[in-house]
Amino acid sequence: MPASIKPRVERLAALPAVLAGALLLRLIAGVGFANYDTLYALTWGGQLARGETPAYDLPIAPTPHPLVEMLGVLLYPLGPRAVEQLTVWLGLLALAACGWVVYRLAGLWFGRAAGALAAVILLTRVPMLSYGVRAYVDVPYLLLVLGAVLVEARRRAAGRRAAGAPVLALLALAGLLRPEAWAFSGLYWLYVLLGERRTGERSRGALAGLALLAAAAPLVWVLSDLAITGDALWSLTNTRHTAHALDRITGIANVPEYVPRRVGEILRPPVLAGAALGAVLSLLWLRRRAIAAATAGALAVLAFAAVAVVGLPINTRYGFLTAAILCVFCGAGVFGWTRLDASDARRRWWMAGGALVLVALVAFVPSQFKSAHRELDKLARQQEIQDDLLALVDSHAISLRCGPVEVPNHAPVPLLALYLKSSPANVVSGQVATVADGVYVDPASMEVERDYVLDPHDPHRPVNVPPGFVEAHANASWLIFQHCA
Repeated sequence: MPASIKPRVERLAALPAVLAGALLLRLIAGVGFANYDTLYALTWGGQLARGETPAYDLPIAPTPHPLVEMLGVLLYPLGPRAVEQLTVWLGLLALAACGWVVYRLAGLWFGRAAGALAAVILLTRVPMLSYGVRAYVDVPYLLLVLGAVLVEARRRAAGRRAAGAPVLALLALAGLLRPEAWAFSGLYWLYVLLGERRTGERSRGALAGLALLAAAAPLVWVLSDLAITGDALWSLTNTRHTAHALDRITGIANVPEYVPRRVGEILRPPVLAGAALGAVLSLLWLRRRAIAAATAGALAVLAFAAVAVVGLPINTRYGFLTAAILCVFCGAGVFGWTRLDASDARRRWWMAGGALVLVALVAFVPSQFKSAHRELDKLARQQEIQDDLLALVDSHAISLRCGPVEVPNHAPVPLLALYLKSSPANVVSGQVATVADGVYVDPASMEVERDYVLDPHDPHRPVNVPPGFVEAHANASWLIFQHCA
């Protein structure tokens, strides 16, 4: 195939591959629903669509994510169920696309076999699959950042100047999901600036335009916080407060222990061993190809550590970018030798090491399968409980006719607010307050009470049916009590 046509064919192949991948992931997982943070963002978007001020200042409310709120505004006319389901499918598409981009990145640097293995590893990690089927913002964030890396890597491989605007545009979108992308945008702009000082191909006006693009995401986020809460740093301060309330691990002192632990929770030992082998051998024997991947990995680790330094929690999902780059190096550890000349004696040593890693990866498959099965079973149970709750909304057993709705913990708050087309302030967690009139939603069993919670560190106190409320409806998972003034 001519070299000029090959890139076009690969780009055309991306769309059907991603669509098929998303469908396959949904069939394999058997579940798909929006998580707590995403539901809150969609609910706030619905408030904006109705001309209301989003209710940010609520107990255990998550960090606002402007891009998902914009999605909530755009999808609002379709109705709550379509809003959630479309968001879930976008999450699955993002997860499948992450696999495609990792394949392209590892293929560019270390060969197609390395790319295929890296993609399979990434998509079969239990945390990636779990967060992907629940439409966490961290998956599209990962896609946008990896996409930016791929755009720049392809430009460099072709011997062309820095891409500039396309990379910064992707990072700007990522920066409306997670603030770590702001640092990536700033560093990339400096990289472009230093390159242009040598070549002089871009004018000062062009560089100023790129600077504005690099600053776009933090400006939008800060101005959004300021307009809605009157505090330009609301997202930062509220996330710190919530991390403290939920007793999350944070702080620079915990970085050396918990950052590697979180990455290890995603990848597990065989992948880490393969990544170590791939990093060492590729930096020794394929330095020009490996240096870009190593730089991306180093920046990902620094960004992960910076999250803890500013007082934010060291969550597993914040390590997805680091894990993705390590998947690329694991692919290199097994198949990077294909980039050496056939006559190169070092191929034998690399092939031997890669074979050992591949054996370890295959041996670990049963354990990985069991972990995935346990996690997906747990999510299926949560979705069953959630479906029972929404059935009561559909039948109007849960409504705002008599007043606000009280729920046993924080987990159902954004879900009910979204489907009731109301402010989340009208759905009250019984862990922090109680209602005098309205609807009280009670778990029908201890199993439901145990399985449908936000976090084991949730603020907790005994919750009972409020005085004067009488049972009005019930199903397998929930009991509904009402009291109308």
